[in-house]
Amino acid sequence: MKLEDLGFREPDFKRFDEIGKPYKIYAELIDDESQKQFEDVLNAPFVKRGALMPDAHSGYTMPIGAVCATKDVVVPQFVGFDIGCGMCAYKTDFSKEDVEANATQIYEAIREVIPLGFSRHKNHQPFKCDLELTSFAKSVLNSTGLKQLGTLGGGNHFIEVGYGKDGRAWIVIHSGSRGFGHKIATHYMIEAYKQKHGGDGELERRLKSFEERNSNFKEHNLEGYKKAYEKFKNKQILDINKNLKPDNIKGIYGLDVHSELGKDYIKDLNFALNFALENRKLMITRIVKAMDDILKTDSDIKYDDETRFINKNHNHAEFDEKSGEWIHRKGATHAEVGMRGVIPGNMKDGSFVVIGKGNGDALNSSSHGAGRVMSRKKAKEAVRLEDFKDAMKGIVGTVDENTLDESPFAYKNIFEVMELQKDLVEVEEHIKVIINVKDNGVKRF
Repeated sequence: MKLEDLGFREPDFKRFDEIGKPYKIYAELIDDESQKQFEDVLNAPFVKRGALMPDAHSGYTMPIGAVCATKDVVVPQFVGFDIGCGMCAYKTDFSKEDVEANATQIYEAIREVIPLGFSRHKNHQPFKCDLELTSFAKSVLNSTGLKQLGTLGGGNHFIEVGYGKDGRAWIVIHSGSRGFGHKIATHYMIEAYKQKHGGDGELERRLKSFEERNSNFKEHNLEGYKKAYEKFKNKQILDINKNLKPDNIKGIYGLDVHSELGKDYIKDLNFALNFALENRKLMITRIVKAMDDILKTDSDIKYDDETRFINKNHNHAEFDEKSGEWIHRKGATHAEVGMRGVIPGNMKDGSFVVIGKGNGDALNSSSHGAGRVMSRKKAKEAVRLEDFKDAMKGIVGTVDENTLDESPFAYKNIFEVMELQKDLVEVEEHIKVIINVKDNGVKRF
């Protein structure tokens, strides 16, 4: 099916030119919703410039595959819900031949040691981070976050075992900060909106009621009262946020980086970025251990070897000291000169290890993948399971009716996408797929 048949059109450059801000579009064809979203982004007064990567498609508020620079403002909506979502690739000591010979057993072992979808661990997982975080983020971390560490998630998140040109096996993971990051993102999106429009006073009413009910407690045990108050407050924020869904918020709302709320968001953002990295590393560690058990080996994982371990997230905001701007990437990979990254294709075409070229027009960025061309609903209606199975022949993967929306047909042609961004990155390695693991709704935890 052609992109034109799926609602993709040539960019309407005139509408963007009239805004009068620097921009660059690397996609040949874009869906109408993405064009409208990119127009809204460029029209925001604090946005100075922007770019759309070749995999761009519509997202929440800002297109996925979009990059923009802001002045003195961070925008939670421009980072998205899955803070720190990104890629890790690790080059193992296993051979292509050993992995292929044991592919089914390795596939099943991965599904046994890594919770998928909404599944999580029963107990808190080991995690050490010296970064600061707010009381709210800490409460989320300690209630559910640490149980989600070392879990994949669903949708387009995946675990891939493939091989490079030298025949060595790679483990490639696409995942983020899980529900921990989602709750943080939701909180600050809502707070940014309330800062502009004012809240309904619900949280204040609940806190006042708590104070009135616990006046004796406060008088006789002030320290204990403060801890209980903070715990109650964070719990109420989560409860209120369930009703004030960001999906119902119309418009773009930023946070002044010098304000307390802006500083809190940046603090929790950076913590969630680290959480997402540790989430991916923990999965790699456990997958390597599972493969060692099967192949009767004893691997020494070298995360400090930059030629073997690559981490690059594609949902973040970071301060650029050269320009004095905040660069927001939502579904876009940081690609400074010499910077290594990982760009996945789809379930059958593997992933690419790339080296950035530092293209200023692209705000030193590249795509984060191939980019969807069908919604999940559309893919499940249009893609036949037989065609999906045929496309995945030779690969041990999660191929069934529950993953039709992740079939290769739901995405742009990754080779065409890579060609469109040859001025942004250089391909160092094409990792070809042997095993691809995704969530299909079958619970094992």
